[in-house]
Amino acid sequence: MPLPSRAQAIAELTAPGQTHELQSRMLRGRAHKVFINAPVSLRALYQSTASQATFVVFQNERMSFAHCWGQAGRIGALLVQRYGIAPGDRVAISMRNFPEWVLAFMAITSVGGIAVAMNSMWQPDEMAYGLTDSGAKVLFADAERIERLQRARERPAVQVIGVRTDADTPDAPRLSTLLADFEQAPMPEQAPASDDPATLFYTSGSTGHPKGVLSTHRAILSSLMSWELDGQAALRMEGLEPPPPPAQQPGTLMAVPLFHVTGSHAVFLMSYRLQRKLVCMTKWDVEEGARLIEAERLTSFIAPAAMTGDLVRLSREGRHDLSSLIAVGGGGAPRAPEQVAQIGKSFGQALPGTGWGMTETNAIGCGIGGQEYLERPASSGRCSAVMELKVIDDEGRSLPAGERGELMVRGTGMFEGYWNRPEVNAEMIDAEGWFKTGDIAYLDEEGYVFIVDRSKDLIIRGGENIGCGAVEAALLEHPKVHEAAVYAVPDERLGEEVGATLHGAPDLDLDELRAFLMNRLARFEVPRYLLTSAQPLPRTPSGKILKRELRDLAVQQLQPGR
Repeated sequence: MPLPSRAQAIAELTAPGQTHELQSRMLRGRAHKVFINAPVSLRALYQSTASQATFVVFQNERMSFAHCWGQAGRIGALLVQRYGIAPGDRVAISMRNFPEWVLAFMAITSVGGIAVAMNSMWQPDEMAYGLTDSGAKVLFADAERIERLQRARERPAVQVIGVRTDADTPDAPRLSTLLADFEQAPMPEQAPASDDPATLFYTSGSTGHPKGVLSTHRAILSSLMSWELDGQAALRMEGLEPPPPPAQQPGTLMAVPLFHVTGSHAVFLMSYRLQRKLVCMTKWDVEEGARLIEAERLTSFIAPAAMTGDLVRLSREGRHDLSSLIAVGGGGAPRAPEQVAQIGKSFGQALPGTGWGMTETNAIGCGIGGQEYLERPASSGRCSAVMELKVIDDEGRSLPAGERGELMVRGTGMFEGYWNRPEVNAEMIDAEGWFKTGDIAYLDEEGYVFIVDRSKDLIIRGGENIGCGAVEAALLEHPKVHEAAVYAVPDERLGEEVGATLHGAPDLDLDELRAFLMNRLARFEVPRYLLTSAQPLPRTPSGKILKRELRDLAVQQLQPGR
């Protein structure tokens, strides 16, 4: 009997009566495919999976799913009873990957609040902007973020709750102190509905401030269900039955920041139904990561190419037993084809996987793994069952297989829109609900997606989106910088690094300029490469800086022989 195609496998798995049954529903004014058996909300997801199995591990701390649900209930009661959080109110989180990030997120989304996942690398004024733009009433923050916020030029009106801080202060009482009054408090009853907003993640665009991406419970849960479906379809295509529950609990390394959808969705939220142990790291260190994988016998690691590449290189030294790994997934940035093959050879039984998605799509769009990824290492995979993809030309016409154009996406996993940015929504989402991704791609005859370039002025450094316009604006704040062009410089580990060519005053000091930028940009946004030009920067007849020309000259200068 021939093995089913992917389309056949998905049709079988989504048929009436199946766990992943799909039906058509009207969302955002048009029909989309919906998982009718998905949990009704993130709250329902947490509550239905609250077992005694180990969930969060951080250093010497170990908490079960049930314990985390109980702790989240106490925090939920605190938010509602002390801080008056009502459905739709924004509550921000800004900290490293501490267990409290997970607990706060559970609590906020369980009482109908909107969790604002702030980039923990933001500098003081960026933090202030995110809090003001979102209108957050409460902020959960660790000591580093509290200190940083205090240095903002304009302090937003937000009530701060300190996490893992040394002492209570009037401006930031500690969470542990506040919870003393809520010892046995259950989760408040104000439960959200499927199409209520749940999260606000900030994403860097090509110009200006980061934009808030608003998503619903249904959209996020559609991502989780879609990944489950893709995994089962892959087994069916190989003629395999779903494996029995493993003798040892699956586990994953939480090394990607939780403020990214890769970390929050693919690593954290996917762990509930899998009953997967989540081992948290507050900062990436490949030696420590390998030690944790070995000690905890972790079965998966999902991270941008820079981090999985670090682990590939370390595995070759043979100092750590990484044989427990079954899957090494990617996200946030493309992975070089050579690394795909290396993953297949470096970890014994582990197979590589990746996908294409955005903050705006709740991390789904297309995916690929295992043998088909090894055979097509340049592809990002095939479209999710609840999403639609197409490639268009400059006039908006759909292109046939093999022709390059801008990738467009729509579907159940899409965001609701950019927070407080109706003009950007109108520009980026057309009348039929198609979202302009800014990625240049083509589809082959079998439906595999190949991302080949970007139309947006963005740098992707180790999975972090960096808007060139925002970096240029910070450079031009310096009184001795007259012109600035920011661009991507190829980097073997991170994929891309930030480069800039400047024209300025003769006595412009680059070290002083870097120090100046450190107070205005997140550290990863500060250009690694700063080049100066004695002449004004070259421009087109219409006045635009010839950025590609400057980039090519810089790459030639920085990497001779290329």
